[in-house]
Amino acid sequence: MSAIAPRVTKRRRAESPPLLCRWDLDKTYLRSEFDTLRQLWRTVRERGEDKIEVPGVPEVLKALRAAADRHGRTLGLYFVSASPPQIGQAIRDKLALDGVPYDGIVFKDQLDHLRRGQLRQLREHVGFKLTALLRGRVGAPAGTRELLFGDDWESDPLTYSIYADILDGTFDGDRLQALLARIGVDPAIGSQIHALARQTGGAGGVERIFINLERRTPPAVFRFFGSRVVPTFNYFQTVLVLAAEAFVDVDDVGGVARALVDRFHYTPRRLENSLADLVRRHLLAPDATELLAAPLRAADLLPASGARRASWLRRTLAMGRPRARLVSAIPRVTRATPLDYEAILDRLDAAKVSP
Repeated sequence: MSAIAPRVTKRRRAESPPLLCRWDLDKTYLRSEFDTLRQLWRTVRERGEDKIEVPGVPEVLKALRAAADRHGRTLGLYFVSASPPQIGQAIRDKLALDGVPYDGIVFKDQLDHLRRGQLRQLREHVGFKLTALLRGRVGAPAGTRELLFGDDWESDPLTYSIYADILDGTFDGDRLQALLARIGVDPAIGSQIHALARQTGGAGGVERIFINLERRTPPAVFRFFGSRVVPTFNYFQTVLVLAAEAFVDVDDVGGVARALVDRFHYTPRRLENSLADLVRRHLLAPDATELLAAPLRAADLLPASGARRASWLRRTLAMGRPRARLVSAIPRVTRATPLDYEAILDRLDAAKVSP
């Protein structure tokens, strides 16, 4: 997996740093089941048309590509999956059916682990994903920014946060080694991670980690991971935050909302509740909310709200024009030391044994 595909638009601007987006597939893009051998076997036998996407995710991927082309930004879209490579063709067929643009996929050879009797490796994904992420970052241009997308079923918040801290150069070798050992990463894979960390440490660039709450995990659970991790209940919330941070445009939000309404039976009220939830959790500022909501109300994708609409119009008239740039309400991450992973793992261990 190369870091960023050489896909450069004619309108490329030197001041736009490259953007690298990495996505988990299972539970983040696809509703996959492989917790048992029977489920794994069924997953291997599925065709592309049998696979079901999480609502709204193809539209978010298309929005990221369209916004990059619109603004002349170099973009790489990659998938890192714990699914076996034997289902690769079905995955590619599914992505083609959805019209999703992407630049590469990395799979975990689960069936090889099964043949070798390495049953423990079937569930240990941290080492695999860290290795894939770090390899994908080697050779990336200086200044590359990253967005990571995962879910709350496996260990994506933990894995992505470790990866981000490695890139920030905050881990020393001993601390990283102790952390990988506690997680249960195979020593051979740990050695690869250390070597890759030496090549990529200090590069930085992970802006946000979006976690799709497929299990409906309470967002407060993720507070130990800091503001870099953004838990969202659906991809409408995800695209709203992406718009507030200028990774997509306001019009792209409407495309995601329209798909959710037309194809997945979301109602305007449900979308408005999702929008309000972001404000309550301080992931979206009220002024950005109005700028994002106004065109959605005009398109009947959010409920008509006379008071709110009038308020937005008054501010627009007072300013002479709408604000040209949205400002995110989420603090930027500037860390000199890694997260307290001992506390995070203690909490995760406690959750596993709690009744």
